[in-house]
Amino acid sequence: MTVKKFFEFAEKNNAEMVDLKFTDLLGTWQHCSFPIDTWDEDTFKEGVGFDGSSIRGWQGIHMSDMLAVPDPDTAVLDPFFKEPTVSVIANIVDPITKEDYSRDPRHVARKGTAYLNETGIADTCYIRDV
Repeated sequence: MTVKKFFEFAEKNNAEMVDLKFTDLLGTWQHCSFPIDTWDEDTFKEGVGFDGSSIRGWQGIHMSDMLAVPDPDTAVLDPFFKEPTVSVIANIVDPITKEDYSRDPRHVARKGTAYLNETGIADTCYIRDV
């Protein structure tokens, strides 16, 4: 889904909120909801800042700034909110270098599947949440 399609999807479903999600290294969902009108196309490039020291096992307080960059391909209408809310999963990046964060499970999964492809061990990898 493109960023434009994300906003069209939200409008079509009368969503006023977006719930940004990611998991920590132990698999616990972390999330925060935002009014959708506070987001624009740049949000999908620049990300949303958050305190990485509040996520167990991630960052020390002295270097706690992190960015959650929403992935529009993961957008779905969340069936559990009272009001229509679009749920979207984020990739975590360093705010200075913009490099993927090494402890982001999505980054770890991308690295693992790339390794399998590069080495020829496999061309498909199924990752199951437990």
